[in-house]
Amino acid sequence: MKTGHEITVWDRFVRLFHWLLVGGFFTAYLVEDDWLGVHVWAGYLVFSLVVLRIAWGLVGSEHARFADFVRRPREVFGYLKSTLAGRARRYLGHNPAGGVMVIALMGSLLTTTVLGMLLLGTEPGNALHGFVAQIGLAGETGEEALEETHEFFANFTLALIGLHVLGVLFSSLLHRENLVRAMVNGRKRANRPEEE
Repeated sequence: MKTGHEITVWDRFVRLFHWLLVGGFFTAYLVEDDWLGVHVWAGYLVFSLVVLRIAWGLVGSEHARFADFVRRPREVFGYLKSTLAGRARRYLGHNPAGGVMVIALMGSLLTTTVLGMLLLGTEPGNALHGFVAQIGLAGETGEEALEETHEFFANFTLALIGLHVLGVLFSSLLHRENLVRAMVNGRKRANRPEEE
């Protein structure tokens, strides 16, 4: 859908997913064990959003699909090299580095939330307790290992978010466009012929 010299790139689902994910992750991260119920429900929200986003990456709109932004390593490294030289090509959807970041963030978030659910499963009476016991993680040692690994991936996700924000700011400056605004309203400047 065209709007003047802008076109819709990010559909409503992608934009809603993005901002709900931001809220869910930071809620879970900030409340930690202080408000365990809030932490757990925020974790379930993050898990559900990532699963839905994976499905949307297969059947969603053009720029939401993995086929649009998952690139070969050679193309990613080439893009990073041209970015450092200040000559990176502008993409309507995610650029190759952004595509890697999407996959890394979703993988880290999925790992964090699954570990969190397994950690809850160490408690007797939890629906996952039988499974957690069966894989040998229900005891104190297993619980401690799950907790440390869950915490590691939460912090790793936070580091990825920091890199993501830096990449968005850098790309916004390089291509003179507000990518944060684009993730709010879904629209970006249409490519000029030399950018295609």
